[in-house]
Order: sequence, then C-alpha cells, then structure tokens
Amino acid sequence: MTTLNEFAQMVGLPDQAIDIDDIPWVPQTDRVWFKPVRFDLATGRWINLLKVTPGGQVNRHRHTGGQVMAFTIQGEWRYLERTWVAKPGTFVYEPPGDIHTLVVDGEEEMITLFILEGTVQYLNEQDEVFYQDDVFTKLKLYREYCEKNQIPERNLLY
Repeated sequence: MTTLNEFAQMVGLPDQAIDIDDIPWVPQTDRVWFKPVRFDLATGRWINLLKVTPGGQVNRHRHTGGQVMAFTIQGEWRYLERTWVAKPGTFVYEPPGDIHTLVVDGEEEMITLFILEGTVQYLNEQDEVFYQDDVFTKLKLYREYCEKNQIPERNLLY
C-alpha cells in the first residue's frame, strides 16, 4: 500500500527555485514593467513583480474575480483614491471589485510583489472597460517579449 507521502510525490508538482534575475522586465507602458514569477492557468492567479519609475502610474482599474495582495520591496506608491502610502515592508490587501489608480510620486522607482486573481479591467472616465488583463494576457506578453528579444523563456506555469 502506498503511503500518503509517496502518493503526494507521485501526483504532486515539483518545487521550483526561480532566480528572479533570469526573468526579464516586460514593458507594460512607458514607465511600468512586470516580471512574472508564476502563472496558474487553473485558478487564474498570477504572481509578478511590478516596477514603476517616478512619475509613472497604472491607469485606473478594477479587479474582478479575486483578491489582490501586494508586498512593497522598494520605493513608495499609493492609490489616488486612498490616503495611505505603501513603503518597503508594507502589505496591501485589495478585495474583489476595488477600483483605484496606482501612482509613484517619489524619486525612487517602486518594486512590489503582486499576487493577483481574476481580471484587471482598465476603465475610462465613463467607467467603461477599454482593456483588460488576466493570467492569459500576461503569459502571452511574457512569451512574446522573450521570443522577440531572444531571451530563454522560463517555465512559470503551474
């Protein structure tokens, strides 16, 4: 009879230690880049580092289909719609449906680890969705960037 540990080893996914330096910063806009860490196609969750240079912003958007968690590593950032400022060591939780605009006001670039679920819907002034991101669009951007720049693609799927 197979023990529980043996069974878990047979059906489980292997662990991975990812050297973050092996993954490129993928441009999102002129002052915003993401560095993917994991893509979970079954749940729609993706994990990435986000880098925003001073004066940069992530346009007003809404998260649907899941929560967002963030941990600030470097620099400072905030949402125009909030009073708090995230600094290194700040953990942020965003419930599904939250709408906000991420800005970096300081003189240092911001790097934050984000764990996202569901869809990010970018909104215009009339609250109409003009673009959206999810685990598939982010994976596609990463793969296309690697191919275009002849960078070996890491397997970040699970």
